[in-house]
Amino acid sequence: MSSAERTPTAIDAIAEAWVDTIVSLRPETGTYIGRTESDGALGDYSPAGHDAIADASRAVLARLDAAEAVDDVDEVTKADLGSELRLQLEAHEAGLHLRDLNVIASPAQEIRDVFDLMPTDSEAAWERIARRLGGVPEAIDGYVETLRSGIHRGIVPAIRQVREVASQSRKYADPAGFFGDFVDGAAPAGGLPQTLRNELQTAAASSAEAYGRLADFLEEELAGAAGSEDGVGREIYALRSREFLGATIDLDETYEWGVEELARMVAEQEAIAREIKPGASVAEAIEHLDGDASRKLIGTDALQRWMQETSDRAVAELGATQFDIPEEIRTLECLIAPTQEGGIYYTGPSDDFGRPGRMWWSVPEGVTEFDTWRELTTVYHEGVPGHHLQIGQAVVNRGKLNTWRRQLAGTSGHAEGWALYAERLMEQLGYLEDPADRLGMLDGQRMRAARVVLDIGVHLGKQRPDGQGVWTGDYAFEFLGRNVNMNAGFVRFEVNRYLGWPGQAPSYKVGQRIWEQLRDDVARREGDAFDIRAFHKRALDLGGVGLDTLRRALAG
Repeated sequence: MSSAERTPTAIDAIAEAWVDTIVSLRPETGTYIGRTESDGALGDYSPAGHDAIADASRAVLARLDAAEAVDDVDEVTKADLGSELRLQLEAHEAGLHLRDLNVIASPAQEIRDVFDLMPTDSEAAWERIARRLGGVPEAIDGYVETLRSGIHRGIVPAIRQVREVASQSRKYADPAGFFGDFVDGAAPAGGLPQTLRNELQTAAASSAEAYGRLADFLEEELAGAAGSEDGVGREIYALRSREFLGATIDLDETYEWGVEELARMVAEQEAIAREIKPGASVAEAIEHLDGDASRKLIGTDALQRWMQETSDRAVAELGATQFDIPEEIRTLECLIAPTQEGGIYYTGPSDDFGRPGRMWWSVPEGVTEFDTWRELTTVYHEGVPGHHLQIGQAVVNRGKLNTWRRQLAGTSGHAEGWALYAERLMEQLGYLEDPADRLGMLDGQRMRAARVVLDIGVHLGKQRPDGQGVWTGDYAFEFLGRNVNMNAGFVRFEVNRYLGWPGQAPSYKVGQRIWEQLRDDVARREGDAFDIRAFHKRALDLGGVGLDTLRRALAG
């Protein structure tokens, strides 16, 4: 872990100022990184709000281009921040914000999700929550205005996403749904004054009503204009792919590689299935494991306890043998998310570590049983040596990295690629010696390979691997269902996510591919002097970066 102090430079000052600007224009981002000064506000999701961010991006890009790098750290900051700003402006000019609607990571979710990260342990914290809740109607109305502008310009999301998000919004619109439950649970030590409770209840009701208006708009206005095709086409997809990877890839070659990688994962699974039960198919091995009560968790309380115990053990053991894990990031909170939408995700620690890194599991309604053999690798993916080590190490490295580098830089391909790389690393370190646990890891790796094929296939209109025509959204559900061991609810959520968030799902497996290529390149160059632990430290000390930036930084 790098602890050397470094004198901040002019480029550091530009990056720090950009963080301040983002927190001002998108207060939700401030909450995400633990800055509370804007916790009582929400961003402007109207077209004017998007234009303000674009104008600010152009201004900082001009300053960055004019600045001279004084060391290697500056070179990375200038290259990566510049690349990110140019991509953001390219997306803005293409009007992609006008069709920004999907089931997992669009303003429809962001406006609600920010409340999950807000402190709730004091009267002052609930005062900030009340102010932010009071801003939900304006934020939603601005978002509707942006989507309506998209209708006028013919830049619209697919009808499948409109219907799914309308359903989500209806849940949030229920007076007894998230917002009502959230404020009803307001109970810090000493209680709250009745006037504040009244304010919270009024604001929660207004927030629910705002989501009702959003659902009305989606069902009654946007649905009639939405696109019928799930695929976004090559031009939009190529841009989104660059955003999620921080690298430019050959999409057609990557599709063919994905088909080959999927076949390799299937073969590896089939071999391990026979280890678990002689002569068994993958399905038969899974059936055998699913019947093993010793590998089953019943209820979300048991799931949370097991996640926490598994994470704590990995931190303690890997910190003693494989990685230098500083005290600040030896705490990872494993939590059940308050939503029931599906998905498992990580949120990083605040810059002062007042809020630790957290692993969240959003368990779909009705799902009550969990199998440890399936989920062990997920804890390593989200925790240590996955996201928590990667992101937490960047936050610790404040003596070298500016706030943007520690808290906001990076791409899905860098972060998720590292997490998949970490899964395989845990196998190599002996943490998946049980064939059942290896089968679970491969179940996830197979899914990620299938997503490369599915995502590129649908959005680029490629020929299906079975030769039976062109990819469609409907075929995607059938294809994923054959390549994952998930219940129908998980499959539905996952495919809807891929269809509405083009380029994101492949960034995991493609990112892993690039991480492994980089490691192998460095190993060949350094020969007998290559030290894998030193490689990991050097790479993670950079913080989050695009994968092209990572490649250049590790080349010398």
